[in-house]
Amino acid sequence: MRDPFLPAPLVVTKAAQPVADALNLKTLPLHIHEIVLAFFFYQSINSLMSPTISTWLFPNVYRHLPRRTRINWDVHFVSLVQSLLITFLALWVIRTDQERRNMDWRGRVWAYNGATGMVQAFSAGYFLWDLMVSTKYVSVLGWGSLAHAVSALMVSTLGFRPFVNYYGLNFVLYALSTPFLNIHWFLDKINMTGTRVQLYNGIILLTTFGSCRLIWGVYQSIHMYRDVCTALQTPDAVGTLSYDIIRSVCGRSPPQASENLYPSGEQTVPIWLAWAYLGSNTMLSSLNFYWFGMMIEAVSKRFRSPIEKTEQKKQRVDDRSR
Repeated sequence: MRDPFLPAPLVVTKAAQPVADALNLKTLPLHIHEIVLAFFFYQSINSLMSPTISTWLFPNVYRHLPRRTRINWDVHFVSLVQSLLITFLALWVIRTDQERRNMDWRGRVWAYNGATGMVQAFSAGYFLWDLMVSTKYVSVLGWGSLAHAVSALMVSTLGFRPFVNYYGLNFVLYALSTPFLNIHWFLDKINMTGTRVQLYNGIILLTTFGSCRLIWGVYQSIHMYRDVCTALQTPDAVGTLSYDIIRSVCGRSPPQASENLYPSGEQTVPIWLAWAYLGSNTMLSSLNFYWFGMMIEAVSKRFRSPIEKTEQKKQRVDDRSR
């Protein structure tokens, strides 16, 4: 399936080629322009769009936010836009790419096409931006945010080898729950805590988070572990995908490929690659379970009666005094 975005300028692909060769990221030059564009797109949302729109919509709230809260506000705004954009792109590719449905384990581990690479590039661009922000404001956003950014960027970057692009697209659907998470956070800040709107949003949030990140995520992770283990145990199953192969198959422009490309040659999955990718995926899955527990507590405490809150506070005091 073709990449619907404009092809990378030749000067850009040539500039990215040494980095791609050094890191063995064969398809990176085809999508480097999308990564860079995504990075600056999200930074412009953080620096320009969020302050402008937020001041216009909530002038009595945004202007009076403390510095830490305003940083969080802008980050949540970017996350909201990114989650809507990336889930739309992922669902569109999954629905329209007929070749995905016929893939065997080799295709799910090694196959590459332009449209999937585009979604992966926009994800990588966001996580690169997220890493920058999480590092700069680690005291505000927390170490969990930084760990998530590192793991997510590693997973999305390793896909440019190419490697498990099929599952990378499936994991993007984690973001289906993200808009509701951000809305929940914004409702607290605009004095709508405990309202029916927040209740209904909280129900949708927990439902989508549990179904997309926990049920769907664990299901896809199990299948990915199985396929990667099969590749590890199958000598010379498939080889590397070179830039020359991509050009020869695609013809005039690599990103215009309308078919899945498979490597040729002799190579097995490196042990370090399997551990790095699966380890990062496992860390993300663990964080999802941790965050789900926090969400249940965060949503439920906003709808407890004053008596229940008083009793719980008293219980905590009693526990500390023991």
